[in-house]
Amino acid sequence: MFDLGGVLIDWDPRHLYRKLFGGDDAAMERFLADVCSNSWNLRQDAGRGWAEAIAELSARHPAQVPLIEAFRARWAEMLGGPIEGSVAIQRELKDAGTPLHALTNWSHETFPIAQERYEFLSWFGAIVVSGAERLVKPDPAIFTLLMERHGLCAEQLVFVDDNPRNADAATALGMHGIHFVSPAGLRADLAELGLPVSAG
Repeated sequence: MFDLGGVLIDWDPRHLYRKLFGGDDAAMERFLADVCSNSWNLRQDAGRGWAEAIAELSARHPAQVPLIEAFRARWAEMLGGPIEGSVAIQRELKDAGTPLHALTNWSHETFPIAQERYEFLSWFGAIVVSGAERLVKPDPAIFTLLMERHGLCAEQLVFVDDNPRNADAATALGMHGIHFVSPAGLRADLAELGLPVSAG
């Protein structure tokens, strides 16, 4: 079971905002920390609509409205591409007949953009998107929802996430949580568990 952003897909708002800030990385980082922050974006991952999110933030930061609106209007430019080493692992697992599932913190409004762009998302038997469920990792409820909906047993699941808190939450539920750092590290971890991936 895979997380998507940061594991299979290189999503990062900096891909867009480096262009908008003209190379002023310090100003960009302040904006992403203080205005369009991770905590603000997580509320969209939890199901809040983008129109409400943009309106609320624009009212609080009227001088930043064009930059705030760009977060949604130019969201696709935050997609840097697939993390090829991880996709190669996913392909090996698929070709070996290993059941594959995905559990992602992602807005239900923007997830279809990724689905259209990345063919490998169709390799999953089940995908649970936090924004559609109004639950976000590491809440145990979203893991439980995926298992109950698709008849999965925690003890038989390996969960891969680039956020250690999410990997730890999976482990606490009886799964084998893996904190993703690199494709090479993931390959080694899966091989050690006896999953059908080459040693690399």
